[in-house]
Amino acid sequence: MRRASRFLSYLVLVPVTLYQRVISPFLPPACRYYPSCSEYMKLAVKENGPVVGFAQGVLRLLRCNPFFPGGVDFPKKVKRVRIW
Repeated sequence: MRRASRFLSYLVLVPVTLYQRVISPFLPPACRYYPSCSEYMKLAVKENGPVVGFAQGVLRLLRCNPFFPGGVDFPKKVKRVRIW
């Protein structure tokens, strides 16, 4: 199970890291939040695992628009519920 979780985390974090290193330096800073959305995604995946962290990151991207005020927003630790 841990091996699968690490692999999924890797699959999520590699594109985010590539974006940060290859694309982001050429774009003007426009983030409404601290930390930036890409850094938020990385923190969320490391804190809550690949599935929940990815979902938190996507929801954060959806909030990154003129209708939300922005500000300081770190990923929240999600309490895990075991089904079995």
